[in-house]
Amino acid sequence: MIRLKFFARLLMCSAVLAASPLFAQHETAFNNTWEIIPPMSPNVNRYTNRLSLQFETSDGQVTLIRNWGRRSDSGDTLTFTPDGSEFLAPVTDRNTLSTYYSALIAKHGTDRVFSATWTDSGRTLQLKQSYQVDLAQGSKTVNEIHRFTIARRHDLLTYTIERDSRAEQPTATYVLKIKDSMRSYMMELEDNWEVQGDLQRQALLISLQGLANRDGANLYLIYPESWQFTYTRRLYEWYRDDRGYSFTMLKTPRQAIEALRNHVKGYVVWDKKVRTSLIVAYTVSGLKDAVVATEEQIPMLDSLGLKKIADFRGTFAGMSDADIYSWAKKQYWQDCSRKFIIWLGGHSGRVMLPGVADWGVRNKVFFQDLSTAPEDTAEIELAKELLGDMRSDALVMGWHSYAKDGESQHVTLCSSFGLPVLGLHSNPNISFENQIGFSEGFEFKNNHNIEPGKSYKPENKVYIANIQTDGIGIGAWLMPGRGEIPYAWETLMNYSWLAPSLLEFFYATATPNDYFIGALSGPGYIYPKAVPEDKLPGLLRRADSLMKRLDLHVFDIMDYSRTSPRHEFADLTQRVVDAYYENMPDAIGFVNGYVPANTNYLKDGRPMVSFQYYLSPTVSEQEAVNDLLELGRLNDKRPYFLLLHIRETSSVSRVKSILGQLPDEYELVPLDVFLKMAGQSKTNVNRVIQQ
Repeated sequence: MIRLKFFARLLMCSAVLAASPLFAQHETAFNNTWEIIPPMSPNVNRYTNRLSLQFETSDGQVTLIRNWGRRSDSGDTLTFTPDGSEFLAPVTDRNTLSTYYSALIAKHGTDRVFSATWTDSGRTLQLKQSYQVDLAQGSKTVNEIHRFTIARRHDLLTYTIERDSRAEQPTATYVLKIKDSMRSYMMELEDNWEVQGDLQRQALLISLQGLANRDGANLYLIYPESWQFTYTRRLYEWYRDDRGYSFTMLKTPRQAIEALRNHVKGYVVWDKKVRTSLIVAYTVSGLKDAVVATEEQIPMLDSLGLKKIADFRGTFAGMSDADIYSWAKKQYWQDCSRKFIIWLGGHSGRVMLPGVADWGVRNKVFFQDLSTAPEDTAEIELAKELLGDMRSDALVMGWHSYAKDGESQHVTLCSSFGLPVLGLHSNPNISFENQIGFSEGFEFKNNHNIEPGKSYKPENKVYIANIQTDGIGIGAWLMPGRGEIPYAWETLMNYSWLAPSLLEFFYATATPNDYFIGALSGPGYIYPKAVPEDKLPGLLRRADSLMKRLDLHVFDIMDYSRTSPRHEFADLTQRVVDAYYENMPDAIGFVNGYVPANTNYLKDGRPMVSFQYYLSPTVSEQEAVNDLLELGRLNDKRPYFLLLHIRETSSVSRVKSILGQLPDEYELVPLDVFLKMAGQSKTNVNRVIQQ
C-alpha cells in the first residue's frame, strides 16, 4: 500500500457544514439516483453513455455509488465524511471513468487515496483521488479531482474530472439528470386538417396534449413541414440534445391515450357536419378533462374505459354561429378562465388548424371564432360581452376567422378593451413549452452593436436596416442565410413567461448578426390609437418591463385601427407618439408601420422611423432592386434611412442577394446602429397625424 499526501484540507469543519441550512438543502437534493444525458455530455463513449450515480447523505456521511454502465459492473461504492480527511479504498477496476480507451491501467492490489469536501455553498461535492497506474514505461501516480455540482433548480447534476496528467486538455464533463425525470412522449401529426378528413386525429391529440401538460411537459407534438410555425422538429431536437429531455415516440391515438390515461376522464363528441361544434368541444375538453372525438373514434375510446361527457351530434344543426356561441356561453362561460380567451379562427370552411388549442384546454379557456365586423351585429355584440368580462391583464389568443372579418377589425376591438392579442390559431405546443423553465444560468443577452462612448456619425449614404415581419416563430429562422447579414427579429415578448423555453431556444441559437426587438405595439399586439387614453400608459409600461427583461432596446409599432383617410391608416397621432417616448424611456428608438408609413419623429436623439419598403415574397429580386434605387433617388438628401420590412416567407439569402445588387452608396447596417445614426440626422421630416 502506498500512502500519498497531496492536497491541503479544507479549513471549515464538518460540524459547521452540517449545521448550515444551505448545505443541508443541497445535500438533500443530492440524494437521488442520477442517469447520464448523453447528448449533453461531451465525453461519453460506448460504456459511459449508461453512467449512473447514486448519492445517500445522512448524519454528515456520504455514500456514493458510481456505475460506469457495463452490464457486468456492480458499481464502485465509497462511503466517507466530506471533511477533508483522507480515506482509502481498493482499486476495483483496471480503468477509471474517463480512461477506458487509454492504457492507464490502475494497479491491481493497491489502494486509492481520497479526500472529500463540500464547496460552492454546498452545491458541489469535491472528491480528490490519487492512485497508481501501470504504463508501458513503468508505474506512475495520477491525481484527479472529481466534482459533482448540482444545478440551482436541483434538476441536473454536472460531473467533471480533472487529471494532473491532462492539465492542458479540457475537463472531462458528464451531465446527469434524476433517474426517470425529464421524460416525455412525442408524436408526429399528419398533414391532413380537413374537417371531413383526418382532422379528427389531430384534434384529439391536441386536446390530449393540453390535458397531459397540466402537471408537466408530458407530450410534445411535431407538426408537418408545411406548418406555419416551422420550428417544431428543430425545437424537439433542441429539447432532446440541449435540455436533456428523453422522448418516447407514440404512433397512434390509442397508444397516446393509453400512455397518458391518468390525465383523461372522458371524451366529448363533436359533429363533423357542424364545424363550429369542434370549437365548442374544445371548451368542454378543458372544463371536463375530456378529449375531443368524432363518432368514428367512440368505439376506441369506450374500449379504453373513457366516459362520454357530452355529445354534440345534431345539437347545433341549423343554428348560426352566434346562436351556438350564445348557447355555449350560457353553459360554460361561468367556469372558464378570465386570464385567457381564444379565437379559434384563421383557416375556415373545410379545414381547421387548431394549434393553439392545447393551451386553451390546459387553462380551461372559452373557445370561439366570433366575427368582429360591425355588420355582424349578433356576433360582435357577443364578442364585446366576452371581452368586457375579462381581467384587465388578460391575453387574447388565437386568431380571427379569415372568412368573417379582418385583422384590423379584430385587433381594433380587442385594443378598445385594452387587451393585447397573441396570434396565431396555429401556434403550437405552448402547453409543453410553458412547463419548461430556463436552463441553468440562462440570461437574455441581445447582440447589441452600439459601443458606449463611440460616435456613430452618418455619412452621405443610403443606410439600410432589415426587420423581419410577424415574429420569430413563423419566419425565416431556419431558412438559408441567417447569420450572414445583419437582421432584426420581431420578438413576441410574452413568450418570456408564456413559453420561456421557446424564447430561450431563439436566443441560444442566435448568431451575432441576429438582433431582437420588442413587438408589437404593446405587451402583445395592440393598436395604440384604439386603446382608451387612460389604459395606454399602463400597457406601454408593461411592454417596457418586458423589454428590460429581454435585453431589448428597440420597439416596433403597428396600428391599422383607422382605415380612413387611407393615406394615414398606418400612421400615429401625437398623443400616441408622446406615450411611447414617455413610457419607454430606455428605448434607443422606435420603428413603425408594416407596409410603409409616414410617421417619423425625433426627440432627444431617439428617432421613430417608419418602414420605407415592404419586401413581398412575390416581388422579383430585380423589381425589389429597382424599387430601392427609386426610393434613393426620390429621397435625395443624405443620409437617407431606408428601413426594410421583410415578409417572413423570404429567406435571408434572398434578401442578401437583393441588397448585394445595390451600388456602394447603399450600406446595410445593424438596426441599432441605423437608429443611432438616424438620431443624429435631421433629414427625415417630423410627421405625425395631427387629429
